[in-house]
Amino acid sequence: MELESGSSNGQSRLKFYKSTLILAYQSFGVVYGDFSTSPIYVYTSTFSGRLRLHEDDDEILGVLSLVFWTLTLIPLCKYIVFVLGADDNGEGGTFALYSLLCRCAKLGLLRPSHATDDDISSQDSRLLIKETRTSSLLKEFFDKHHSSRVVLLLIVILGTSMVIADGILTPSMSVLSAVYGIKTKAGGLHENYAILITCLILVGLFALQHIGTRRVGFLFTPIILVWLLSISGVGKDGWTSLGGIVLCITGAEAMFADLGHFSQLSIRIAFTTIIYPSLILAYMGEAAYLSKHKEDLQRSFYRAIPEVVFWPVFIISTLATVVASQAVISATFSIISQCRALNCFPRVKIIHTSNQVHGQIYIPEVNWMLMVFCLLVVIGFRDTDMIANAYGLTVIIVMFVTTCLMFLVIVMVWKRNLLAAFIFVSVFGSLELLYLSSCLAKVAKGGWIPLIFSLVVSSGSRQCFRILSPTFQPFHQVLIFVTFQFLTTPRVSVNQRFIVRRVGPPEFRIYRCIIRLGYKDARKDSHAFETDLIETVRVFLQHESDDGDARDSVSQMPVNQHESNRLRDDASTRYENGSGAGPETRCKRVRFCGVGSSKELEDLENAREAGLAYMMGNTCVLARETSSFVKKFVINIVYGFLRRNCRSPSTALGIPHTSLIEVGMAYRV
Repeated sequence: MELESGSSNGQSRLKFYKSTLILAYQSFGVVYGDFSTSPIYVYTSTFSGRLRLHEDDDEILGVLSLVFWTLTLIPLCKYIVFVLGADDNGEGGTFALYSLLCRCAKLGLLRPSHATDDDISSQDSRLLIKETRTSSLLKEFFDKHHSSRVVLLLIVILGTSMVIADGILTPSMSVLSAVYGIKTKAGGLHENYAILITCLILVGLFALQHIGTRRVGFLFTPIILVWLLSISGVGKDGWTSLGGIVLCITGAEAMFADLGHFSQLSIRIAFTTIIYPSLILAYMGEAAYLSKHKEDLQRSFYRAIPEVVFWPVFIISTLATVVASQAVISATFSIISQCRALNCFPRVKIIHTSNQVHGQIYIPEVNWMLMVFCLLVVIGFRDTDMIANAYGLTVIIVMFVTTCLMFLVIVMVWKRNLLAAFIFVSVFGSLELLYLSSCLAKVAKGGWIPLIFSLVVSSGSRQCFRILSPTFQPFHQVLIFVTFQFLTTPRVSVNQRFIVRRVGPPEFRIYRCIIRLGYKDARKDSHAFETDLIETVRVFLQHESDDGDARDSVSQMPVNQHESNRLRDDASTRYENGSGAGPETRCKRVRFCGVGSSKELEDLENAREAGLAYMMGNTCVLARETSSFVKKFVINIVYGFLRRNCRSPSTALGIPHTSLIEVGMAYRV
């Protein structure tokens, strides 16, 4: 038995190592494209301002030094060592940090309606760490001052909006910079041709997204590895150019946001063994070339390529910029999925492309909207300098928001002392504030793009408040409140799927049913769903009758502690007189043979035979008549457009219109 156990453990370790190395390999094609292509435009952008007047060796080596320490401190020390450890059940990104604070520190305004039933997340070991004096004081502060929670949410929405804006600017900047490199050899090429080539490449990139992260990763990884091998062999005025230095770390936040697509270990292995050394060599080689050829500063990267290999490297660089865009596109999908889970983004269709990694998703509506915006940016601006200014501001704002949230995570989730959190913020926050001040100075030169986009995206965020009065007097016979929870596992077995609880005394005939589904579980049609739901409630009542006590549930089973709840839709299902039975059911059928709950069983059967209706909320937000023009435009026009053109809850759940009753509610803000 011991030999068998040892063999089994060895096979498990071997499988773990194999899967980790495969994920690390895939991460090159998804996560690190943005990092790897930054040498194309970092030096060009840095020397595009006043620093072009100072092109001596000292300035070139000074820029190299800034690039080296920025790459070392922020991506390597901050993200690889610290931030990747602050995942929310495997998910990363700005909203994942906020979700972690909501669950572990109770700081959120957008707590899901099933938070009290979160028996899965409650097993998180982080919740078992003893409270410190500092964490207790911070919790008291947030509990006492409601406005502090509002400010926290606004900061999170700002960071999230900037990540989405990054999903537009990264493809535009990366591909356009690479295509413009052709002017090094074809100076007479008209700009319109470069724009056309860029647009065609972007359309092809977004058309590939539906095949999924795993296939995209395997497809793009060889391109990035060849690219890294290629660039490894290439060889107060300063303050204004810091915005260009920021571009060398543009992929850092995407690395954290893409965590749900891979794992902490795989991302760390790929960055420390390949990405970091290759980038340092690339920047050193380019600086060495510039010190001998100062006249080539404006096309430094392509000028540094030896003549005999220019065209192969140009083709590889163009393909590599396509891969670079993949990192932020995947990150945008993940961020929007997290926002949707907390009702902070309009309802969209989310397709899970992997049975093994729950975070590998594809969102069709978001994908095509990103493509349209990318094309508009490329065609409308055409200037890489303006796009670079917007790009740098977007990246540094997201990083600074992450630093601020990490302060709260260190103190209130990890329960570390205040000194550790203060050192973290002092070291990384001060550096990011320096870069932020430089980027803000360029708002008028393109930096306004992400700020406007952030305002538009923030206007689409919404918060749903659901209230059930304890004095509620139903006029129906049976009422069942249904909550769908999507878990981070591909499929949920039938005996773990339903949890039924009673609401109020038995004579009210009110129940609550939580339906757990895996992200690959197929949605049933409405008839099969009704049948399963009725049978589950019947089993619950039968168990109460047999046991002679009021049990909380009949189908609640032990669930893996790493599963996290993904609240997608909340529906109130009203049995005015019930629903007809169907032949298909996956729940165990139970006879009516008890006497304790016989009246409830009889009422349920009568309601089932008479028919079913769904009651769902239909909420809209309107601006007050006294509101300003800007507020009316953002809420009534922008938010109204998003609301009208996104999927309704009934469509997402497949509810027939003939059985649907929508309760409207308008909020004036």
